[in-house]
Amino acid sequence: MAEVAAVRDMIHAFSELDERHGGQHGRSALVTYLRDDVAPLCRARFRTDEVRQHMLSAAGRGVHLLGWKSYDAGQQGLAQRYYLQSYALAAESGLRGNDGFVMRTMAMQGLRLHRPEHCLGLAETGLNRAKGRVDAQTEALFRAVHAHTLAKSGKRRAALAEAEHARTLLTSAPGDEVPFWALAWGPPAASVHSRTAKVHETLGNHRAAAEHYALAAAARPADTYARIVALDLVAGAEMHLERGSIEQACATWHQAIDHMGGVRSVRIRKAVSRIRSDLARFRARGLRCVAELDERARDFLAGA
Repeated sequence: MAEVAAVRDMIHAFSELDERHGGQHGRSALVTYLRDDVAPLCRARFRTDEVRQHMLSAAGRGVHLLGWKSYDAGQQGLAQRYYLQSYALAAESGLRGNDGFVMRTMAMQGLRLHRPEHCLGLAETGLNRAKGRVDAQTEALFRAVHAHTLAKSGKRRAALAEAEHARTLLTSAPGDEVPFWALAWGPPAASVHSRTAKVHETLGNHRAAAEHYALAAAARPADTYARIVALDLVAGAEMHLERGSIEQACATWHQAIDHMGGVRSVRIRKAVSRIRSDLARFRARGLRCVAELDERARDFLAGA
């Protein structure tokens, strides 16, 4: 287990680097580490089956991170190939719920790419492989994504019920230990709030969506999770704009840009470009908050 702990520590370090500085930092180093150090460990002889399970799972978590880095760089086909390899490692590990977690990730990718036709099946299958077999916080992660796929499928009542179930699970056993593979995006509460926000956004409840995006941003240490905090704040600002509150939207966008310094991410660049696009129809009104934010967004894109 000492080797397993070392691999987990290294992947955790790569994950923190990814969250602070974006998916374009450290990707080749992670590939080299997995190929030269982790792959030989996976092929080694193990003292017990348990050690083998945890080593394969840790390796799968590293490959999952490569998929996430590719996703962040806009290379969706490559991301999917890494996710499939991560799934194979998770399935071979035999750890309960690990393979379902990768299916959950693939459902999230499909939703992001506006290809929801297979997402509900992926989310349901992933949940079925985990529920009753993992701790409550981890199950909440599965249920929040399932709720989003239900919302995208037009199942409003079921989506809201599932989102509420996820929220209840978060508070039912906060002291339970969350498995290493389920901590891909930091604190489970933050991930559940962010995904719940997307449920409400899909269903047209922009006020509730903005509230949950704010809760998600607040639930993560901003110095460690700079990119995802910024993206949740951007999404929250867009919800304020949908509600007609341009001043609150601008204030929230400014908070988002505060976290973007040093982050090399295609998604961050697209988010800032979207800010400028959303502001276009307000420029002629002469609003000071719009002019200041537009200038800041333009400067960010010029220097990024």
